[in-house]
Parts: sequence; C-alpha cells; structure tokens
Amino acid sequence: MTPHRIAVLALDQVVGLDLGTPSQVFRTARDTDDRHFYTVDTCTPGGRPVRSTAGFQVLPDHGLELLERADTVIVPGLNGDATQRHGGVEPEVVGALRAAYDRGVRIMSICTGAFVLAAAGLLDDRRATTHWAYTDRFRQLYPKVDLDPEVLFVADGRVLTSAGVAAGIDLCLHVVRTDHGSQVANQAARRCVMPPWRDGGQAQYIERPVPQAPDTSTAAAREWARDRLHEPVNLRDLAGQARMSVRTFTRRFRAETGLSPAQWLLRERTDHARLLLESTDLSIDQIARRSGFGTAAALRQQLHHRVGVAPTTYRKTFQGRAP
Repeated sequence: MTPHRIAVLALDQVVGLDLGTPSQVFRTARDTDDRHFYTVDTCTPGGRPVRSTAGFQVLPDHGLELLERADTVIVPGLNGDATQRHGGVEPEVVGALRAAYDRGVRIMSICTGAFVLAAAGLLDDRRATTHWAYTDRFRQLYPKVDLDPEVLFVADGRVLTSAGVAAGIDLCLHVVRTDHGSQVANQAARRCVMPPWRDGGQAQYIERPVPQAPDTSTAAAREWARDRLHEPVNLRDLAGQARMSVRTFTRRFRAETGLSPAQWLLRERTDHARLLLESTDLSIDQIARRSGFGTAAALRQQLHHRVGVAPTTYRKTFQGRAP
C-alpha cells in the first residue's frame, strides 16, 4: 500500500492549531495491520522558517517543491492583514497552488486559509466557507466566491474549505471517511478524542446574546433528551426538565442553540439515525424506532431532506467504502 501524500503549506503567521491538525488526524488513520493511510509533511516558500501565532517558529523540511509530489495540499489558517487584502499572497505560492490543482491534486484550507485559496483564484464560482468572524471581509475581497458562513466545512469537488480552527478537524475526518470509510474515520476520531462528526454548523458559535448563569441554561435538558431519542419527547417535557415555563424555555433554548426545540430534536434524531446506519447492521425499521422516527417512511423523509439521500444509499456510501 502506497500512502496518500499530504503537503501542509505553512505561511507566515500560521495558526498553531491549524498547522498541527492535519498531521494529528491523518496520521491516526490506519488499516487493521496498523499501516498508515497517509503521510503528512510541511513546507514553506523557499523552505524558510515562518512565524506562528502561538509564539514559535516553524522550521520546515521542505520548500514549495513538496507540492509537486503531493496528492493533497492543505493551507492552514493565518493571522494578519496580509491574507485579508488583495496581493497579500506571494506569486510563487499562487503559482504552486494553481499548478497543483491543474495537476489534479485535492486542495484544502482550514479557517482563514480560504483567503489564500481565494487569492489564487481556486474558489471562484465555488461554494466555500471560512471563520464566521471574517465573513464580511472575505465577501468584500472575493465576491465571486459563494461563501456559506454557517457550515463547518464545504466539499466542492477537489476543493474543500473549513470554518474556524477546530472545524479543520471535522474537515480532515470527513476526508478520511470519504477516502477509507466510516470505520477508519471513527477509529481516527477516537484516537483524537473527538466525535466522528459534530452536530450543526458554525452558526451556533456566532456571537449572540446568551444567558450566562448556569442555572438558566437548557444544556441539562438537551442531555436528558439525547438519552431518550427513542422515546416521545415534547416541549413540555423539556421545559419541565429545565424547571422553566414553556415560553421561557423556548426563548432561552433558541438563544443558546440558534434552533427551536423541535428543530433541534429533529436534528439530533437524524444524526443518531446516521450513526446507526454507518455503524450497525440494524434494519431501517429498527433504526427508525431507535432514533425516534417511528417508521421507516418518516426516517426516509427526514434523511432525504437533511442530506439528500435515502437511508439505504447513505448506508451503502459509508459502509461500502470500509477497507
């Protein structure tokens, strides 16, 4: 087995966590004989040291020539004005990225690394995302990009982008799942002490007024509901768990999650059904009951609305690619 070669392109003011994420996630993806599916190396323009935002310098082993041998290129997030204005990316970096893409390489960015891909013209007329805090500036600079600031990551053909910081982990796990199936991705997630996927998008992290006092939070009620997805749970039950009136609970629930209780419960049940489809051999009827939909028809309708495919198709996609 020849491992898939990943090149991480570090530019000046690289975000420390973003830089380490690809190596951490992809090097935990292994087969049953403990052989690695990926190799991960880091490069910089000219092989020169670059500064990170974490107070240390990065001394790479490679220059941009690494991109010529890579199967996937990842640009971590950056801090600083240079990436957020036209012309802030060195021409040699733009040329190396475009040459890699033209050669058929998969191109990825984490967080504000999307500014680099956009400066190289690789996001024009594509759907993409970046950290929600930089949405307005990104749209001003790159109006040709179809920016979606509410998702954790976007996969548009061979170009993939993720939201801020930790969303890079979600994107890397998605790539492992796409390349080698759910089983390998789930094992990698466990080694990273991460869930195989996170619920919702980055809209839930956008700053908004949120009650701060712990005794007014709806978190405990949400955990209570997660343990009972197979049971009928209604709004009054949830409010009772939080010791609030239905009206107060609904208002605070939406402030904390960005969703109504009904929308949140539907999302949780759909995601639980997805997990069961990926990781078990239960029948569609059994999964529908265990996730609280009751019938296979109801599950089929919701899954199609949420991810655009039927339960059997979803199962075949994720279980059929396991090595």
